[in-house]
Amino acid sequence: MRLYPRLAAGGIRRNGKLYVPYIMTCSLMTMMFYIVNFLSDNPFLDGMKGGSMMKQMMRIGIVIMAIFAAIFLFYTNSFLVKGRKREFGLYNVLGMGKRNIAAVMTWETLFVYLISMAAGMGAGILFSKLAELLAVKIIRGEAQYQFSVSGGAVAATLIVFAVIFLLIYLNVLRQVFFSKPIELLHSENAGEKPPKANWFLAVLGALLLGAAYYMAITIEEPMTALLAFMLAVVLVILATYLLFIAGSVVVCRGLQKNKNYYYRTEHFISVSQMKYRMKKNGAGLASICILSTMVLVTVSSTTCLYMGAGHMMEQRYPRDIVASVQDHPRERIPEFRSDVEAFLDGEGVSAENILAYSYVNLSGAVVGDRFDMTLANAESVNLDTRSVYVVPVADYNALYGTDITLADDEAAVYFKGRGFDYDRIQLDDWGSFKIARRLDKFDITGMDSATVYDSIYLFVNSYDTLRSLQEHQNRITEEHGGYIAECMYYFGFDLDESDDVKLDVYGQLSGWLAQKYEKYMLECRAAALNDYYGIYGGLFFLGIVFGGVFILAAVLIMYYKQVSEGYGDRARFDILRKVGMNDREIRRSVNSQVLTVFFAPLIAAGVHMAFAFPILTRLLGLFSMRDTGFLASVTLVCYCVFALIYVLIYALTSRSYYRIVSRD
Repeated sequence: MRLYPRLAAGGIRRNGKLYVPYIMTCSLMTMMFYIVNFLSDNPFLDGMKGGSMMKQMMRIGIVIMAIFAAIFLFYTNSFLVKGRKREFGLYNVLGMGKRNIAAVMTWETLFVYLISMAAGMGAGILFSKLAELLAVKIIRGEAQYQFSVSGGAVAATLIVFAVIFLLIYLNVLRQVFFSKPIELLHSENAGEKPPKANWFLAVLGALLLGAAYYMAITIEEPMTALLAFMLAVVLVILATYLLFIAGSVVVCRGLQKNKNYYYRTEHFISVSQMKYRMKKNGAGLASICILSTMVLVTVSSTTCLYMGAGHMMEQRYPRDIVASVQDHPRERIPEFRSDVEAFLDGEGVSAENILAYSYVNLSGAVVGDRFDMTLANAESVNLDTRSVYVVPVADYNALYGTDITLADDEAAVYFKGRGFDYDRIQLDDWGSFKIARRLDKFDITGMDSATVYDSIYLFVNSYDTLRSLQEHQNRITEEHGGYIAECMYYFGFDLDESDDVKLDVYGQLSGWLAQKYEKYMLECRAAALNDYYGIYGGLFFLGIVFGGVFILAAVLIMYYKQVSEGYGDRARFDILRKVGMNDREIRRSVNSQVLTVFFAPLIAAGVHMAFAFPILTRLLGLFSMRDTGFLASVTLVCYCVFALIYVLIYALTSRSYYRIVSRD
């Protein structure tokens, strides 16, 4: 009975080049999974502003992490198994039955699981406090230095990875039991037949990639962009695999036809070897490219959302506190404003930088020079859906100290987003306005700044126009569906006080308004900021975690690919050495091959990211992030940092490959 554990332990030791990186990866995955679990079940975060939102983000991260860990460990285990199949075949030929081999694999799987769990859980528990302090820092809370271990997180981690290891173990047994001894002995040499250049798949990959790029740069409407992004991701993944597998073979054959390039020592050997192993190379390179793109998209977008929090909050909440009252009689609006100011005086604070005006919000779509309210509930993604805000011009004059006068059939306009090319705008069947003046500034409502749709602000002569348009919109809503229009009085102001005082005033004002007014809305930037940092801080933390996981995945795929390729190519280099090729020429050939193979995914990931940038900008607009320059800067920095990491990985993998192929 002791024979099987000894064989298993010996197999792990002999194959240290394969097992050590695999065990390290399993341990790091375990550590990260425990940390995310630990934060999702951390009672300390409950008492913090934004902490509950952070925990919800972590719970989402647990599911994603478990799925990715399963897929990735299955993938990396395939490299490990391929390196061991010849050994299993030898055992079989020497008299060990497949049941005996299965027993050895059982002990190997158990040893790897126990070592990975011990190392991963130990590191996870050790670094969990550091992760907690980082999470608290991200949501701007106050740290506590009490150390704790989450029993629930420990149990969940052990169970999830036990299931993953069990599935991997069953998959390995399937390969062993359904293979013949001779197939196991020669498995390392399988797949040596060079694939033919499949122009159909290469062209299909190019067409799919072109379609994805076209969607990314042409779609303007944000909600459409959200749907298109999902489709574009699928197309890019398929196209990347097709181009790296089939397209790379086409490129290889093209390089062979280029005599000036191909008939040089450093290129001749590497291109010849790549041709014979390109099908496997292509799948690995495509995986590296996709993982690299995932790193760039994940880290750049979550970093941009978190670092742009202050600017986004100022857009969404243009004043510290906004008190809005709905369907309030025009003649009683001054009373509402004076009541709020009197309440603030009673709290010992005063309103500053006041932003106040009445408006009615209309929903529909622009068709030519007509704003059609019957299309407010239409589902077509091709409509120019917009909101129209109608504001008394007297409120605009009071706000900016201007003296704009308008006739009853005239309007001044301000646009958020796209403009309007006509001199007159027809508001459904209600009537029309001649555009008398186009304005270049207006402090729009926070709710409108947060929406993805473009808006038109119409400034009209009479407040009665607002009521008339409200009634017209609501009649259409009853017939066609859509949104109920309400006349609002928007009253925003700043307080020259600390956030704690603002939050206290906000709480007191909320109770006071509830007693006096039936329909009101109250917003506070400081209160929203806590939840905001909880949500986007959580996304930022997960972005760091998943960025690290994706980099780890790319590193391991590169390493295993180079090691497996090195062992496969060693015999060929031995032959070349015997016919006169020296070590310097071997190193030049290795550098040529590794440069050609491993920098292609980095370049392709950069191209993917460049074409994804327009659609990524529109998607972040859904979260009120519209600073394109800031996003471009963050993305560029992320790419440069990732490229530096990539170069370091290249240096390490190239050295490992050279050591293997140059061994006598």
